[in-house]
Order: sequence, then structure tokens, then C-alpha cells
Amino acid sequence: MEIEKPPVDRQAEKPDGDRRGLILINTGDGKGKSTAAFGLALRAHGRGKAVKIYQFMKVPSARFGEHRMFEKLGVPIEGLGDGFSWKSKDLEHSAQLARDGWERAAATILAGEHFLVVLDEITYPIRYGWLDLNRVIDVLRNRPSHVNVVLTGRGAPQELVDVADTVTEMTLIKHHYNAGVPAQRGIED
Repeated sequence: MEIEKPPVDRQAEKPDGDRRGLILINTGDGKGKSTAAFGLALRAHGRGKAVKIYQFMKVPSARFGEHRMFEKLGVPIEGLGDGFSWKSKDLEHSAQLARDGWERAAATILAGEHFLVVLDEITYPIRYGWLDLNRVIDVLRNRPSHVNVVLTGRGAPQELVDVADTVTEMTLIKHHYNAGVPAQRGIED
């Protein structure tokens, strides 16, 4: 490792535009996409902002760590799906759940009552053709100007990337699964 000097230039220019709602995307094959979105939700909630989280692949009865904590904090989190596609017994039913869930999420975004809306794992139903990408983009473009939206999931379509303000791609460098270590409570769930 090469040691480097810390930056000391305090005269960097600051943006002079208006503050407004942002579209943020966490995508890529690496771990941490949802975790980063949940961190933003905690940050916004900590500032007294209204937050709503929709999880497109989790079942409504899910009781993972994030559900337990957000419920304690009073942050609404809603599972919209029936699990990942490889666990589905009826993919058309899974697709309909995604479409119905999208209608609830879109209504929340357009109502403008929340500072932050998280659309966790939404890229999957978009990539499977269950959700109309153009409709998602239309809602994002026409949301009230103060509403921030975070979208997560692998393989974000370029059209979504194009409308986003901030896109972070999580890159897989190393994963414990590959070393034979299974999912762990409090890490994966």
C-alpha cells in the first residue's frame, strides 16, 4: 500500500444549483445495494423526513432484520412480492404482484407526502418485463420536485441510469458464498 497525503484544499467550488429531489440507483453484482438504500432511509428518518420502503421481491410477511428495525422506528416497509423468481411456483402471479405493488409505489411517489421512497430490488421485475420501464421512468420524471427515490437491484437498464442523478455500481470483488460460507442472520437477512 502506498501512503498518500490527505487533501487540504478547502476552496473547492460548491454547486450553486437549487436543492431538489434526486433519483439514486444502487446497482451492480456486488453486495450492499439494499443496505446502502436502507442507510439513506435511516439518515432521512433521523432528520425527521417521511420515508416509505417498498421491497419488490420480499413477501409481505417477511421478518428480516430490516423489517424488525424499521417497524421499531416507525418507518413503513412493505414487501410486494413472493420471493425471487427461482422460488416462485407461479411466475404470472409473481408478475401480477409486482404490477400491483408498482401501482402502490407509483401512487406514493406522485402523492408527494414522502421525502424518500425506496424501491428495493425493482430492477428485477423491470428486467423480467413485469413492469413497463417507460411507465417507471414517466413516474420518476413527473414526481413532485422534493421527492427523492432510490432504486436498487442488479442490471439497472441504461434508460433508468440516464434519468438518475446518482448511480453507484457495486462491484463484486470477493464474496463469502464462494468460500462456502452460507448466508448469515444479520448480514443477508
